Amino acid sequence: MTARSASPRTLKAASLDRLLADIRACRVCKDHPQGPPLPHEPRPVVRASTTARILIVGQAPGTKVHASGRPFDDRSGDRLRAWMNVTPDVFYDEARIAIAPMGFCFPGQDAKGADLPPRKECAPLWRQRLMAELVSIDLVLLVGTYAQRWALDDARCRSLTDTVRAGPRPLPRPTSALAFPLPHPSWRNTGWLKANPWFEDTILPSLRAAIHERI
Repeated sequence: MTARSASPRTLKAASLDRLLADIRACRVCKDHPQGPPLPHEPRPVVRASTTARILIVGQAPGTKVHASGRPFDDRSGDRLRAWMNVTPDVFYDEARIAIAPMGFCFPGQDAKGADLPPRKECAPLWRQRLMAELVSIDLVLLVGTYAQRWALDDARCRSLTDTVRAGPRPLPRPTSALAFPLPHPSWRNTGWLKANPWFEDTILPSLRAAIHERI
């Protein structure tokens, strides 16, 4: 098939494939960092397709995901899949669910063993370009404060609790998508979940309904 005869869908998929290849080859945070360089070899982790209707935006890969190259390949992923009420087969089906964290590489850990924030180089370099390629997304899960601050104008002046409690709302980018702010499913947030039972009682049923309309 020549470029002239290729369908718009085929051309868009090829454009996304080229962008994903560029992202996966990125070494900016190691070779041209803003501040200290990444303390290990980059391994960008991202999954996407032009047919996916659901996008999960998290923080950045952790140690296990850095080792496996598979997003949410840990206890946090188990909890997130339970919140979504989807099987691993569905969760990792790129044709249905895209996964693109705010930082594509594991950023390392601080002196206490906690993951560092997403690298500053990543989102300005890649996020707008990637979002422009994800033409079918109409539901975005904003997992944690970094994703919420990127996507929601009001998230900078709200606590995570207030942002999540406010429930889903239209997302400025992409304009047609519905955004669900969520806490991070890390075990570190178990106390938050116990202190806020309304999350499981009111937010999760709506989230699951929205997901199952799209898979």
